[in-house]
Amino acid sequence: MDDKEALRVGAAVRRRRRSLGMTLAAVAARSGLSVPFLSQIENERARPSIRSLERVADALETTPAQLHAAADSARTVDVVRAPDPGPGVRRVVRGGHQLNAKEFTGEQDTGREYQHRNDEIMYIADGAAEVEAEGCAYRLERGDTLYLSGGVRHRWRATEPGTRILVVAVAEHIDATVDPRRQS
Repeated sequence: MDDKEALRVGAAVRRRRRSLGMTLAAVAARSGLSVPFLSQIENERARPSIRSLERVADALETTPAQLHAAADSARTVDVVRAPDPGPGVRRVVRGGHQLNAKEFTGEQDTGREYQHRNDEIMYIADGAAEVEAEGCAYRLERGDTLYLSGGVRHRWRATEPGTRILVVAVAEHIDATVDPRRQS
């Protein structure tokens, strides 16, 4: 990791602290680090050591890896070039962003059933596919989109050669599920 990426963790620390409704003083008390140092981290003026980042993560009830993943999502522009055409699976979003996106090309039929904790959509760019979800079968053709809420068990398969399917989901490291106890 380069210095630019190491510094970027500050925005992730700030977002996490604010999402928990904590003050810098509260994080300082939990982590044993000073308020000025934590402020410098958040404002990306100081680079925390591995140990300091572990202490901050513990205070924020998360892990350094999750903070790095959240920091990685701070990149706002990233071009992923198309590979040579051919069957397979490719990521169309790199890194630990808040979205996970993959393109499936060719006749895909793993026979597997999937269940993700977060929402996802399937967009048929070319060809056709069959999807089974919640006991119903859906035939999707070019231009069709299917939305699946988190927790829905499903399986799918491409039904034509050259089928291209884009699957976009909220990344697994993001907790986008609704907690009914938190609703008013």
